[in-house]
Amino acid sequence: MRYDVSAARALDKFSAIVDSLLTPKNSKWHMLTPEDDGLKKHRPTMEYLEAVTNALFKYRYKPTSGFVNQNIQNWMNLGAFGSGCMFIDPLDWNGEKGLRYRQVPMGEVYYKENHQGQIDTMLRHFWLTGRQAMQKYRAALPYDFIGKVSTNAATMEAMYRFLHCVRPQKDYDRKLFGPKGFPFESVHVLYQESSRTVLQEGGYRSFPYAVSRYKQAPGEVYGRGPAMDVLDAIKTLNAMKKTLLKQGHRAVDPVILAADDGVIDEINLKPGAINRGGMNAEGKPLVGVLPIGNVNIGKELLDDERTVINDVFLLNLFQILTETPEMTATEVIERTREKGILLAPTVGRQENEYLGPLISREIDVLIQQGLLPPMPPELAAQGGVSYGIRYDSPLSRAMRAEEVSGLLRTVESVLTIVNVTQNPEPLDWFEWDEIVPDVAGIQGVPRKRTAKMEKVMAVRQQSAQAQEGQQQASEAPGQAALMKASSVAQDTAIRTGQVTPAQAKALAQQ
Repeated sequence: MRYDVSAARALDKFSAIVDSLLTPKNSKWHMLTPEDDGLKKHRPTMEYLEAVTNALFKYRYKPTSGFVNQNIQNWMNLGAFGSGCMFIDPLDWNGEKGLRYRQVPMGEVYYKENHQGQIDTMLRHFWLTGRQAMQKYRAALPYDFIGKVSTNAATMEAMYRFLHCVRPQKDYDRKLFGPKGFPFESVHVLYQESSRTVLQEGGYRSFPYAVSRYKQAPGEVYGRGPAMDVLDAIKTLNAMKKTLLKQGHRAVDPVILAADDGVIDEINLKPGAINRGGMNAEGKPLVGVLPIGNVNIGKELLDDERTVINDVFLLNLFQILTETPEMTATEVIERTREKGILLAPTVGRQENEYLGPLISREIDVLIQQGLLPPMPPELAAQGGVSYGIRYDSPLSRAMRAEEVSGLLRTVESVLTIVNVTQNPEPLDWFEWDEIVPDVAGIQGVPRKRTAKMEKVMAVRQQSAQAQEGQQQASEAPGQAALMKASSVAQDTAIRTGQVTPAQAKALAQQ
């Protein structure tokens, strides 16, 4: 029986934390980029990859895809059991196209790794009702099964066992049509007590399961999660809570002690009741309370175990800003950098092992349905473009916080030199026009909140023109006085015969 819910609450918060760090719904947490650095300046290529990225987010977050709720379940499996498994398939709903996600419980799957440690084989056993089996496999089901299921409502809602095996195709040839033309073989089997019936044989161009593992020990195939690391603490906390509840019950409703030869047959504990014989003639009580242990020490022990559990489930990492809200911006960046360092080995591996295969599978499914934007002719002529994935999630920004932290420390050191020497030239070593956009990106500032370089240059030009106009306006009175004095001097020189009018005109033009 479970007496304490601390671990369950920590698991819920863990899944929310990981979801917010890696796959936040309110932001575009990844971008497709060309692997060839030379194409990063090729506008058609960048526009095409941006359009593909937009299509991914469009179909991923459609209400019919189920990604949001299935992804949360995957993070919960990751925290509880150390592994998560997501099945990605084309949407099959009233003729609508798109993506469909299904989080697969770890109790249903067995998987294997290839020689490079990548999961390439999946055996899944699962249960469907008769109605669900008819929807999924109707044309392939044996006649006796259809007849049994269709007889009444009870058999229609009864559960039946199925198997799905996905493994590398042994005789794969991309030039062939049919199952042998797919890199991965797919077999669906109806598993009955007396028979095994192959329902479907086909294949996949990409592995349909995206498997994530929190961490692994050497030689392990399955992952280990936070709950496994603190399983002893969870059991201890549950036992301690049970004991503390007993003690608390005794404290609120204490055990009564009475003399063996007392005159009271039964003690009345109702408010205002009178128990005659509970005190002797000298006024000494003949009824007492059984002493209990120190409940406060029990509470401290409970708090110690909860601290360990919360720490493993990453809760303590995200209480820093609320506990110390008076931190400066530099201190916040330093704390963010520390978080990135601590989270990178475990949570950070989800980008490579889970999200990378998931995105590749999504692209393949959308290509099969013709839902991606058309490729530019110049790219199609070259056979397409090899792409990489650049993550822009809060976790990736936290892992890059070292760049901002090092930059700020360097700027502070240079400012100290400038203040001592009163020479601003050391600041010329910084490329501020590149630093400011990079810092804004790492800090998660949306691009629409920052100006483009063209606008920045236009503002600077307007500022320079305004400053030049102000300078000219301030110098105008002095220039007018100088011109007036020069005119008076010329008139005087002409009148006194020092120069002729023609000479005065020539001097004025000079």
